[in-house]
Amino acid sequence: MESRIQKTLENHAKGYNCAQAVACAYCDLVGMDEQSVFRATEAFGLGMGGMQATCGAVSGAVLLAGLKSSCGDLEAPVSKGKTYQISKKIVEGFQKKNGSTVCKDLKGVETGERLRSCDGCIEDAAALVEQILFAEE
Repeated sequence: MESRIQKTLENHAKGYNCAQAVACAYCDLVGMDEQSVFRATEAFGLGMGGMQATCGAVSGAVLLAGLKSSCGDLEAPVSKGKTYQISKKIVEGFQKKNGSTVCKDLKGVETGERLRSCDGCIEDAAALVEQILFAEE
């Protein structure tokens, strides 16, 4: 697969939030249309509640993990363990690179010390998506 990191940054420059920027760039690879993913990830922007929670870029990446890994079987949902492991790799990789997964910490809201820009977070989350979810594609 050709890298789509630049596409994630273009999405963000168009006004997509961080979650939308990441998830929409790869949505076709998980069988979803862009408008549906755009709508589904809208509430994950700005750290889910005004920078108080998980970075939207990470949320978008984890959403992709679920869409790619879930068996989708409503009667026997047996794929959760695998999906959780993949999501954990993404979250841990992001945490290791940036020192946090919390938007307000990444932006330095309380400390005045910004750990990573939104574009940087988007790049990092997209790189993890490519390395962990779509490395062989």
